[in-house]
Amino acid sequence: MFRIISGKWKAKKIAAPKNFDVRPTTDFAKEALFSILENKYDMQSISVLDLFAGIGSISLEYASRGCKNVTSVEMNPKHTGFINSTASELDMSLQINVQRDDVFDWLKKFRNKKSFEIVFSDAPFEMEEKKYYELISLVLNNKYLKENGVLIVEHQSRMKLEHPNLVDTRKYGNVSFSFFEPNKENDNQEI
Repeated sequence: MFRIISGKWKAKKIAAPKNFDVRPTTDFAKEALFSILENKYDMQSISVLDLFAGIGSISLEYASRGCKNVTSVEMNPKHTGFINSTASELDMSLQINVQRDDVFDWLKKFRNKKSFEIVFSDAPFEMEEKKYYELISLVLNNKYLKENGVLIVEHQSRMKLEHPNLVDTRKYGNVSFSFFEPNKENDNQEI
């Protein structure tokens, strides 16, 4: 069960089927994250890429706040079905574009095709640390971020990510968000 924090569907509770193995971002962490983002971005005019979308907690939060262009990438067909049906129920189908694919494969397939103001990644906490760095490289080196964009990686607080583009890490209990700025124009190289 998770709750949409703000926007059109504020306080709406969303219950996922009990057999889903998911870990939605806590309300406390989500509220803090969106407070940071709403100070920097106009939610109605940005595009968002939600990687490892799970059951759509973050995607639905963006859509509820008026974001018209959310791309959600999730591999589990039950989860993508749930995001689609929930988006449809809440009249958000035109805002959320669900892509069923492995995140790493999707990022390799669509490199340099579309840029976003916000790329959010909530990979499974058990993912190896080197895969986090591969993900960061794929996003930063393939123009997924607009000039004013930010990559936000949610991870366990005990993992300390280090990278030249890392600008901030915010800790909320055992969850941290690390914020990465885009490469400067002359930094882009394929991986």
